[in-house]
Amino acid sequence: MNREELQMLGFEIVAYAGDARSSLMKLLHEVRHGNFDHVEDYLKEADENLKRAHNAQTKALSEEASGNNLDIGFIFVHGQDHLMTTILLQEIIQDFVELYKEKYNK
Repeated sequence: MNREELQMLGFEIVAYAGDARSSLMKLLHEVRHGNFDHVEDYLKEADENLKRAHNAQTKALSEEASGNNLDIGFIFVHGQDHLMTTILLQEIIQDFVELYKEKYNK
């Protein structure tokens, strides 16, 4: 895998993680206002995008595990950063959903 291909994977990871983050933030906005109608939809949407981002990441991991030395640039690192922070956000927002359910007794 050359540097350009790795950069494209980085962009792919950023895009999918960004879409997941957007879904999670919409979800948080909804539950703050007591609306729990679309919780599962938003969580599923975020999870699907995180899986896509993770699959892109796995391509690079597989390359390196196969013994190929990767020329990792900032774009790929930026993608990794987006992915990991969005996974953390997902975990935190799932806790917030439960807390807001308790608050609104749903």
